[in-house]
Amino acid sequence: MSDHRTALLVIDVQASFLHRPFFTTRDLPAFLAAQNALIEGCVGRGIPVVRILHSDGPETADNPFSMVSGHVSPLAGLNDFEAAATFIKHRHSALVGTGLDVWLTQRGIRRLIVSGIRTEQCCETTTRHASDLGWEVDYVTDATLTFDMTQPDGSPLTANEIKARTATVLQGRFCTLCSVDEALSRAQVAA
Repeated sequence: MSDHRTALLVIDVQASFLHRPFFTTRDLPAFLAAQNALIEGCVGRGIPVVRILHSDGPETADNPFSMVSGHVSPLAGLNDFEAAATFIKHRHSALVGTGLDVWLTQRGIRRLIVSGIRTEQCCETTTRHASDLGWEVDYVTDATLTFDMTQPDGSPLTANEIKARTATVLQGRFCTLCSVDEALSRAQVAA
């Protein structure tokens, strides 16, 4: 049993994204700095760090999200850490079909720190799902990464706009928005 009520979820920080046409390194250094600081802070405080990887689509070598591709592995630049547990997900929420919910419940974990890739997809979906299931969620926007998109009308939507939109719809409804330092401080208090 963990001495902490908090766990850090590192969601989909994997090499698969390097092989998508939308991938850009523009925001990668800042993301990795925040993600690594969060991991280091949690490890230093004895807070369990959970690795979640995403696999879907055809099991072919040309699909970077298939297990046979070899790309469902930690992203280069992510600090090496010993995961308290690793889960492979096949849906947007890390809580669907993985056993993560059981693992968290068995350890008495009541607060989750959410981080990873992509801000508005798997990180947001996991946050909403976890909140609906009763977990307190600290969402560390700086420790999430996303990419520019095109809106249905053809106009651009930048990664920064997506992050702002995600923060707006999550704050106070599904999570507490936190900086890296705030999330670590809140986790220490909850221990």
